Amino acid sequence: MLKTEIPGRETVILHHLVLDYNGTIARDGILIEEVKDCLEALRDALQIHILTADTHGNVRMQCKDLPAEIHTFPTGNAADFKESFVTGLGAGVVCLGNGFNDVKMFEAATLAIAILDREGLYAGLLAAADILVTSPLDGLQLLLKPDRLRATLRG
Repeated sequence: MLKTEIPGRETVILHHLVLDYNGTIARDGILIEEVKDCLEALRDALQIHILTADTHGNVRMQCKDLPAEIHTFPTGNAADFKESFVTGLGAGVVCLGNGFNDVKMFEAATLAIAILDREGLYAGLLAAADILVTSPLDGLQLLLKPDRLRATLRG
């Protein structure tokens, strides 16, 4: 569990980290190297889930050494799958994503972090996001360094 006191706002209590794969923690199907260390550092605090349609067919190989559960879904109903998955986890979910199919997932999450990296960001996702960062590393560092999260969300 991660617990962060936010001055002037509710305390953020997190139990699960839900990550979109392609465009968020992977580029062109390849896991971004720096993400591995962050997920290792978060492994004892959060249950980590990676959601993907596995467009490139290699997610299990790319993530084999990560402390994360991989969940694949059909491409036709990605948004509904992601929303249902996050809702099923209950309270205390932080999500990272960048796409159109992440909007419902963000709306269901306790904390939603949008990633504007090389693949781009669906502009409509910003309305559902709590925070926007320019790399997955920056998003994960918010969880590892709670003073950054506090500074961004303080009332």
